[in-house]
Amino acid sequence: MSGFDKREKSEEAKYALDQQLLFKATARRNKLLGLWAAELMGKSGEEAAGYAVEVVKADFEEAGDEDVFRKVSGDLSAAGVDQSEHQIRRQMEELMALAAEQVKAEAG
Repeated sequence: MSGFDKREKSEEAKYALDQQLLFKATARRNKLLGLWAAELMGKSGEEAAGYAVEVVKADFEEAGDEDVFRKVSGDLSAAGVDQSEHQIRRQMEELMALAAEQVKAEAG
C-alpha cells in the first residue's frame, strides 16, 4: 500500500469518526433541548424524559434542524409558553456546543 493510499484511508476513517461524533452530539443536543422545553412547559421526571425522547425522534423526519425546531416551537406555543424563534434557535446553538463538548470528552 502506498503512502497516498494509507493517507486516503486515514482521512476516510477520520471523516467517518467525525460524522459519528456529529450524529451523537446532535442527538445529545436534541435530548437536552427536549429537557429544556419540558421544563418550560412544567414537565418533570418521566414526563420530561419522555418528551426529550420525542424531540430526538423528531430529528429523523427530515435532514437538518428544522424538524426539531418546528416540534419544540409548536409544542411550546401550544402549551402557552412564550419563546421567540430567536430564543429557541439560540438555545439550540448553545446546547449543540455543550453536547459536542460532552461527546468529545466521552470519546476520549
